[in-house]
Amino acid sequence: MLLFLIFTLKGWNIVNIKHKYNTASLFSGAGGLDIGLSNAGLNIVWANDILPAAVENYRHNIGEIIQKDITTVEADEVPDAEIIVGGFPCQPFSNAGKRLGPEDDRGNLYLEIIRLVKEKNPKSVVFENVRGILSMKNKDGSLFIDTVIYLLSNAGYGYDVKYKLLKASDYKVPQNRYRVIIVAFRKDLNINYQFPDPITTTDDDLTLGSILNIPDNVPNKKDVWKLSPQSQELIQYIPEGGSWKNVPYEHLPDRLKRIRDDMKKYHSPNFYRRFGRNEIAGTITAAATPENSGILHPIENRRFSVREIARIQSFPDDYEFVGSISNMYKVIGNAVPPLLGEVIGKSIIDALEHAEK
Repeated sequence: MLLFLIFTLKGWNIVNIKHKYNTASLFSGAGGLDIGLSNAGLNIVWANDILPAAVENYRHNIGEIIQKDITTVEADEVPDAEIIVGGFPCQPFSNAGKRLGPEDDRGNLYLEIIRLVKEKNPKSVVFENVRGILSMKNKDGSLFIDTVIYLLSNAGYGYDVKYKLLKASDYKVPQNRYRVIIVAFRKDLNINYQFPDPITTTDDDLTLGSILNIPDNVPNKKDVWKLSPQSQELIQYIPEGGSWKNVPYEHLPDRLKRIRDDMKKYHSPNFYRRFGRNEIAGTITAAATPENSGILHPIENRRFSVREIARIQSFPDDYEFVGSISNMYKVIGNAVPPLLGEVIGKSIIDALEHAEK
């Protein structure tokens, strides 16, 4: 059993990890990032999220989490911590959404993390978000990412800020998922942070075929969200490695026929992607819709099961997802892959330890 300063991480037989650097986790979700940071050696002392499904899963698997609107969290409610981490809501910046960015109320929630950073003055701050955050603009035409950097640079004691677009499969996650990681260190620490180099090697088999052989005793193996009748009809025509383009025209619904009739106008979309067993999975999304994400099993006419997408996201097999079937898919899709979180966590620890020498 792995003991936190305040919380207890349930279920993982992790030994010989010396935890240090108290860490406060905001927008914690189901705990994907927190699992990774803890595995790296960080000490999660406080966690917060507002979504009931995320809180339910965090409590069931990890430990206590404060269910509260971040806008109502006062600084004195958060324990003193050397590190503050937060993956503020990504939907306003996602290419899969309407991309309202800062015009969406959720797009301004990063300001709540910065508010707490000003009050708590941690040694380091870590943000995580979708790649769309890099191209999102404010109303005045300036880049949103530059606003984040400016505000962090001038928060509290001031921070040196770096960001990078990372590909999860470069860090042993069996998924071609791109995420922007923003890392900041207090200026008085004089840390020249460098993002971790890729660690995936040619010996690492991250393909779907390597992860879909799941033992019967693993939880959530048989939890599968049924497809709509229309999707169930379409996917029977899609071969392994194919997409909606393999569906005979006469079997397409009218909307997809209109798109097929003018592919250039619609930029040749790739709906109903069915990745093959020799491929690495695409991004697992919270919506888990077959039309807009590669959620289809390579050879069976169904969605990936809850456990299959959990493996694609690199959750440990003894993390048991609970709640409604749709919420299970949602919290997994919203999560930071634990293996990616672990790599980031180790790089933060290395930077802080080097500064202390």
